[in-house]
Amino acid sequence: MRGRGVEVTLYEVGPRDGLQNDNATLPPPVRAELCDRLAAAGLRRIEAGSFVSATRVPQMAGAEEVFAGLHHDPSRTFAALVLNRRGLERALAAGADEIHLAYPLTDTFARRNQNMTLEDAASTTAQMISDAQAAGVPVTATLGASFGCPFEGPVDPGVVIDHVERMAGAGADAIVLADTIGVGVPAQVRRLVPAAIAAAGPRPIGLHLHNTRNTGYANAIVGLEHGVGILDASVGGLGGCPFAPRASGNIATEDLVYLLEGEGVKTGVDLDDLISVADWLAAQLGHELSGLVHRAGPFIPIGG
Repeated sequence: MRGRGVEVTLYEVGPRDGLQNDNATLPPPVRAELCDRLAAAGLRRIEAGSFVSATRVPQMAGAEEVFAGLHHDPSRTFAALVLNRRGLERALAAGADEIHLAYPLTDTFARRNQNMTLEDAASTTAQMISDAQAAGVPVTATLGASFGCPFEGPVDPGVVIDHVERMAGAGADAIVLADTIGVGVPAQVRRLVPAAIAAAGPRPIGLHLHNTRNTGYANAIVGLEHGVGILDASVGGLGGCPFAPRASGNIATEDLVYLLEGEGVKTGVDLDDLISVADWLAAQLGHELSGLVHRAGPFIPIGG
């Protein structure tokens, strides 16, 4: 990819997707501090939390307090994930800069995740896109389980592209294909991404990748080679879906930054500062994180 003018927007999802599946529950002021530390390291687009039921996802309780504690700046975008209209109302009232909507592409997963059918989830999401944009807030729609469902197995690529077209038609500003359980391989990325780009028109297509089976970084590179404009990642490799069995961590932001910079893709992120954030977060959570670069460090020759 060197010299090809490849550009990508990194979306840091650690404060939301990363923390929601951890055994530890960090208080809202600490989660707000995490967002600010990530922004100071050069990450300009951060998913700061989700407005969901605290009973179902206690790690996300106090989302209003998180957003109230953020240091807002025109160069930073703090997004909120919502799954229903009540969550959307809360996120807009809290001042979220961007709304993230998501639903999985099978009936079984949609019922477990959102207590509705796939059709109902898609229709609800389309309406929320309209509602958020009427409030002047941009929207990203994420299509979960685009590469495979933990309950129904492989997902028909035609279904994925149908829903890309549907979300584009509803007016989503960006559409992200999520490998929610980390089963995707580069061959799937090569097939899905060009078709999704064609279906989305001018809207950017992104990837939300998990490294559950050690394919996440390969999928990211192949996605970039085929025109992906957005990559989600989570500091330290934290994350997973609490409603999907064995859906372990996201690709680690610092590992992805190291890879991209080595490939000649400028990220605007200070890797040393990001490693410091990962170390700080590990101390807050009380356990080691799964990412590798924050443990190995950047490449510095012996004696260098």
